[in-house]
Amino acid sequence: MHKKVVIIGSGPAGLTAALYAARANLEPLVIRGLQPGGLIATTSEVENYPGFPESVGGYELAELMEKQAGRFGTEFLDAIVNDIDLTQRPFTLTTDSGQTVTGDTLIISTGASPRKLDVPGENELANRGVSYCATCDGFFFRDKRVVVVGGGNSALDEGLFLTRYVSELVVVHRRDQLRADPILQERAFENPKVRFVWNAAVSEVLGDERVTGVRIKHLKTGEETVLETDGVFPYIGHVPNTSLFKGHIHLDESGYILTDGRTRTNVPGVFAAGDVVDYIYRQAITAAGEGCMAAMEATWYLAEQEHAAKKSQAASPHPEEETTPALGQW
Repeated sequence: MHKKVVIIGSGPAGLTAALYAARANLEPLVIRGLQPGGLIATTSEVENYPGFPESVGGYELAELMEKQAGRFGTEFLDAIVNDIDLTQRPFTLTTDSGQTVTGDTLIISTGASPRKLDVPGENELANRGVSYCATCDGFFFRDKRVVVVGGGNSALDEGLFLTRYVSELVVVHRRDQLRADPILQERAFENPKVRFVWNAAVSEVLGDERVTGVRIKHLKTGEETVLETDGVFPYIGHVPNTSLFKGHIHLDESGYILTDGRTRTNVPGVFAAGDVVDYIYRQAITAAGEGCMAAMEATWYLAEQEHAAKKSQAASPHPEEETTPALGQW
């Protein structure tokens, strides 16, 4: 399969890039990856995306974006890219099913994944009480106590969603004040189901078949206590999904893709957009904006390549104009 534009990732950045590339008649291909719709699809309610005064579900927003991109000719492939070759154009991508895809340009919008606590018991009890998606798993904790780890927007937004189901929500935060937006803090403090454990960190997730509790270390005193709980939802930041690109394009020390401010990477024809680049704003709207930029840059790049090829072809002599060199010119 060959495409002029190949997009890896299907969050707001990738889908907006697909929309703009499709409207430029480039017939882009979106390789959806592990999380169709990106992380936004796991968010219960999105209240700050323009055009939705009554808020919109994250999954619904991603679905609408995909339909809009598809309307103009975007193709979608449910696959995971596990190998790439960016040493020559067209670029070559190999999927987990062994399929080969080539592209004249590549837009990377693979996003970021939730950062793990990296404590004993977390991996062993994943999907058995440890979850990174309140929207996906909140229903299973009806009338139970759950712990949310973190103090940013994600922690409070997803935590407040969980209060629809749980009997008690305990927010464990490393500091003595939250980093979340004031409106989310206000809602959390006013919610009778929510209580806070300040200056503390989860040092172990406890349980055999399922989560039964967490060990909490109080950072100021060093004291450890056990809190009984049925679920643990870590929201302590994200890690960029860039392991595939190490050694192929320039990354910073944290693994984020380096661009020139115009979504262009150090490899001509390869662009990057969204949370795979942005570790500051991390919003659906900024990701969508970068997706637009990446598609426009890819469109201009292809036009320049086509123009250069035509110019080169015009400069070369036509076969009928070629003459035999005179003696002594061989």
